[in-house]
Amino acid sequence: MAWEKKKMRLLVVMAVLLSGLWCVSCEREKEKETEKRRRNAYATMMYVGTPRDYEFYVAIRVLLKSLATLDAQADRVVIASLDVPPRWIRALEKEDGAKVVRVENLENPYKHQDNFDKRFKLSLNKLYAWSLVEYDRVVMLDADNLFLHNTDELFQCGQFCAVFINPCVFHTGLFVLQPSMAVFKDMVHELENGRENPDGADQGFIASYFPELLDKPMFYPPSNGTRLDGTYRLPLGYQMDASYYYLKLRWSIPCGPNSVITFPGAPWLKPWYWWSWPVLPLGIQWHDKRRQTLGYGAEMAVILIQSAIYLGIIAMTRFARPSLSKLCYRRSDKGISLVQNSLKLVALWSILAAYTTPFFIIPPTVHPLLGWPIYLLGVFALCSVAINAFLLPMLPVLMPWLGIVGVLMVMAFPWYSDGVVRALCVFGYAFCAAPFVWASMTRIMAGLHQSLEREAFLPRIGGESSPPSWFNKLY
Repeated sequence: MAWEKKKMRLLVVMAVLLSGLWCVSCEREKEKETEKRRRNAYATMMYVGTPRDYEFYVAIRVLLKSLATLDAQADRVVIASLDVPPRWIRALEKEDGAKVVRVENLENPYKHQDNFDKRFKLSLNKLYAWSLVEYDRVVMLDADNLFLHNTDELFQCGQFCAVFINPCVFHTGLFVLQPSMAVFKDMVHELENGRENPDGADQGFIASYFPELLDKPMFYPPSNGTRLDGTYRLPLGYQMDASYYYLKLRWSIPCGPNSVITFPGAPWLKPWYWWSWPVLPLGIQWHDKRRQTLGYGAEMAVILIQSAIYLGIIAMTRFARPSLSKLCYRRSDKGISLVQNSLKLVALWSILAAYTTPFFIIPPTVHPLLGWPIYLLGVFALCSVAINAFLLPMLPVLMPWLGIVGVLMVMAFPWYSDGVVRALCVFGYAFCAAPFVWASMTRIMAGLHQSLEREAFLPRIGGESSPPSWFNKLY
């Protein structure tokens, strides 16, 4: 019996020791994992001073959160200029888990070049990535990258690695670097000396600083996880230009993993703008990523207010129709002609404003499936005002509205065989719709002229000394 008790005690002691060793081992593994994370970083930059600062702030937050959802084993760093609003910095640190490094803007010596684009005035702040010496490797990113898969294998690359999406010039939207204060100081020195820079931005400067990259070997991550030395070209799958997709409406990138999409095109067609889809089909993928990560809470209040206002306008125009007869009553022929021409001009401008005003007041980064319905609702509401104020025929005024709905449906059709067929369908639709739009404009002008003639002369023909009471009634 005593032996059994001793045996049980011995087993309990061994179990405690084994569990303790297992806990110590787990802690060491966690420490190693944490240390591994600290040695690498995904970094991006933020500065202010452009009309699109908020949009890029939203894009950076989506980028950071998407990296977190992909379980990226690295720190997330934002190189932010000193003038970035403090509330944005707090959101990046507390809500997105990013480490923010505050820097002074680097002076751009190329801003007086003839081909210089002002939106890249502060893009040379990207050079601060080489000053992040607490990390062994940094993957530097632009805000318009859309990650499809984890890319932690990039930290195995050498001192500098980048993708050639252009046959001769690599793209600086994503590149791998080994931080070095010596390299950073040398780059700043080259800036001061006016090193040749074809575009005056970060793209041209970094490409001129690493001119031999085209001749370097392709990067393939070692299976044993070791880190390489030297410079390498990255496979195209790490920077899939969205324009490659639009030709065939599918990805066909043979080299490297299809991991990252980049959108280097026109700034007003970046994927975070609600109007970018369905004009560019990939825009919806970026918004799906935002919906899954950041959400749209910041814009919903504005969307609800605008919807209520537009619905109120539509309801009011159903019960009120102001008369224009007072504006033209009992005037000389010359005065009537002047007022009529002025009213025609006001009517045309009001229709134009009805189609343009909603576009500019919708929050630009809202989801397309919210943005387009709000735009169409706003156009309908404001067109209703013009229709009722100037007694215009409804269908001709709303013909462009119907045309917009139609072209959205044509572009959003999901079963095109390739991008060429899609483009031909859009052009074919536009060709067929053009005569209807032209006829509607002609009908609007005729209806406007008829309305003004009736409103101006009917009171005078009747010989009334004052307008009848029914002209003043809202109906």
